[in-house]
Amino acid sequence: MSEAALQVRGLSCSINGVAILRNISFSVAAGSYVSIVGPNGAGKTTLLKCLNRILNGTADEVQIEGKALADYAQAELAKVMGYVPQGGTDQVPFLAYEFVMMGRYPHLSPFTSPTATDHAAVLQALETAGAADLAGRQCATLSGGERQKILVAAALAQEAGIFLLDEPTTFLDPHHQDDVLRLLTRLNKDCGATIVSVTHDINAAVLSSDDVIALRDGQVVFQGPPEALTSGTVLADLFDQEFHFVEHPVNGKRLIVPLAVR
Repeated sequence: MSEAALQVRGLSCSINGVAILRNISFSVAAGSYVSIVGPNGAGKTTLLKCLNRILNGTADEVQIEGKALADYAQAELAKVMGYVPQGGTDQVPFLAYEFVMMGRYPHLSPFTSPTATDHAAVLQALETAGAADLAGRQCATLSGGERQKILVAAALAQEAGIFLLDEPTTFLDPHHQDDVLRLLTRLNKDCGATIVSVTHDINAAVLSSDDVIALRDGQVVFQGPPEALTSGTVLADLFDQEFHFVEHPVNGKRLIVPLAVR
């Protein structure tokens, strides 16, 4: 995993005159699972949107798979990097299958219908995401966990090797959180996908990640293995509060537990 899937140097971004990201630099190894953590307002979502060019930042250098981000046409970028945003598909007036087909847009011609190859890619994406049984459902009828699987399937249909995910388990119950995290781990370990996931779940970051990046006030304040995140005062300094830790009963990793309130 020595080759860099993402290489960022000196990235900054302001929105309405307010600096959100300040001179950020980091790299993500190809085939790695990286979690991005940090307090609310740290710039995590803004970072993903800059990498996917939803927002325009300024940088000394941003490279995606060794090529400058500025040199990618948008359709070409979508073949390399998929983006799963925060939120759902509850207001989308399409069947799940139709929504996932939209993920094929970098491969589709605007003047022709989807080919057999496109339909096969959509079916494979739904199958990989564990959502084949949802294909004929209206997006508005799906639960939160089901919608998240459809969003991941749409990104898979792009046939990209890098996935940017913004809070993929937000508002999901423990069962569906586990489903989504297992799916992402499977994509990473079995399919070789590079996963970059924003999360507020520190324990999920520790258990799933090869590497963790922590943002605070728009700056990278930590990058390293998850074991280092829960060592020393890293988390206390990041969130301005103390944490209690326990060892995972199976793998021995150091996890956080809630502070006692009574």
